[in-house]
Amino acid sequence: MAAEEVLQTVDHYKTEIERLTKELTETTHEKIQAAEYGLVVLEEKLTLKQQYDELEAEYDSLKQELEQLKEAREEIQKMTTGTLTLVSWLRCGNV
Repeated sequence: MAAEEVLQTVDHYKTEIERLTKELTETTHEKIQAAEYGLVVLEEKLTLKQQYDELEAEYDSLKQELEQLKEAREEIQKMTTGTLTLVSWLRCGNV
């Protein structure tokens, strides 16, 4: 009877080893999938950061260009106002 108990114990351990081996394989596979997903997310983050930096640089450039255009418009308005004043003055016979 002791030999039968030993065989049952051995069978129990074999079954347990098989179960644990299968669980380890599944867990390892899940970890690999999680790591691969993490890499994809990291790559996407880097791509988005690069796009953000490019858009920010373009925004700064356009903002600077807008300021220059506003200044140019103000200068043109000053020149136009001065010209109109001069024309009005000339029309009034002040020549």
